[in-house]
Order: sequence, then structure tokens, then C-alpha cells
Amino acid sequence: MNEILSPSAADALHLRVLHADDALAVVDKPAGLMVHDSALARGESDFAADRLRAQFGRPVFLVHRLDRATSGCLLLAFDRDTASALGRVMMSREVEKTYWAICRGWPAEAFEIDHPLDGGPGKPVKKPAVTRFRRLATAELEVPSAGFPTSRYALLEATLETGRYRQIRRHLKHDFHHLIGDTSHGDGRHNRQFRMMGIHRMLLHARRLAFTHPGSGERIEVRAPFDAQFARALALFGELPD
Repeated sequence: MNEILSPSAADALHLRVLHADDALAVVDKPAGLMVHDSALARGESDFAADRLRAQFGRPVFLVHRLDRATSGCLLLAFDRDTASALGRVMMSREVEKTYWAICRGWPAEAFEIDHPLDGGPGKPVKKPAVTRFRRLATAELEVPSAGFPTSRYALLEATLETGRYRQIRRHLKHDFHHLIGDTSHGDGRHNRQFRMMGIHRMLLHARRLAFTHPGSGERIEVRAPFDAQFARALALFGELPD
């Protein structure tokens, strides 16, 4: 028997809409929600794609993906032609995607990681992968770490030149500036420190998405707000840029 949700229960499953028109939408995916069913689902039955079909009452076509643990801007189309057009724009790198991430250590104010990555499980072939980072702020906690008297953290803005499997997470690990909250590629000691502060999520957020609408030619730019746990982590850094 299919369970019929009450209006209030259905509303609780809705994703925040950052932009919507007749052809496409940008929504704010919460951390912990898988975008679609896959081999990584492990028997789960709650997916963003299913929620969005019910929420909009029409077919949806996902234009790109976000990891389960990543929050923020997710772009979708309502018809195949728009999805194809947006896909071509994605491939041409005309879509601007900006991520905010919190990592261990204080990296340079601006740096680039150019390190080939494979495609994930079952895809061993490595392909070029480039991520550009800009340091937005730093924080230092009076907590000893790995022989140092304090623990240092940085807030980074990341932009992708390529789109490989878990690219930001794996590039930060490669550079020894592990992403906080990342249980696959992170540093367990620092993850535990943030859990003690009530922050139990991976601190990677698709903050900004900007692109030209394939139908109207309008420039669309949206920013996804931060959830409570990410905001608690941001408070460590004081006043921040927009």
C-alpha cells in the first residue's frame, strides 16, 4: 500500500526553490540527500529526483550532480530539449559554479590543483582534473593538533575547470588540506573536533550558480543559503564576504 502524505508532511520533503520558470529550475539540495538512485544508494529510497518530480508535478531532468554530502545549487530542466541545451552549456564551461569549503590548515591565498583523477569505482582511467581555490578567511582554535599547539582552518572558494568524481574533496586531500567532515577523504581527528562543536556534516556547499538561460537568453544567477550546521562552522571565521 502506498503511503499518502499529509500536506504538511509533503511540504517538509520539498526542496527550497532558488529560481524556477517554465523551462528550468535551480533548487537547494540539502546535505545527506542523494540526487538519484545509483549503485551507491545501498537500499535507500529517498532521492532528490523523486522529491522534485512530486514537488513540481512534472518530469524533471537533472543537468548535473552533487554528492550526497554536498549541499547547494542543483540545476534541472523540465523537458529534454532544455536539458540538452543546458548540458551543452555545461560542457562548454559557460556555467559558473562556485563552491565554499572548509579545510584543515592555511593554504595559500590563491592556488590551483592540477592532478588527474579516475572516475570513481569501476572507472580506473585517470583524466585531467583542475580546481582553482581562493582563500576567503582563516580561523585558529586553541586545540592542539598533530604536535602543534593550535588547530588551523580555512574557508575556501573553489571553482572547477573539470568535473571529476569527488574532485574538490580528492584534490584537497592530495594537497594535505583535507575537507572537514569528509569521512572518505578527510582527516578523522579534525572531523571529530567539529562533531564536538555540533557540526556533523561535510563542509562543502555549492554556493553560487550562474548561466545564460538557453531559451530567453536571460542571465540567471542564484546563491544557495547555508544550513544551520554550515553557518555554525562559518561563525568561526568572523565577518565574511558575500
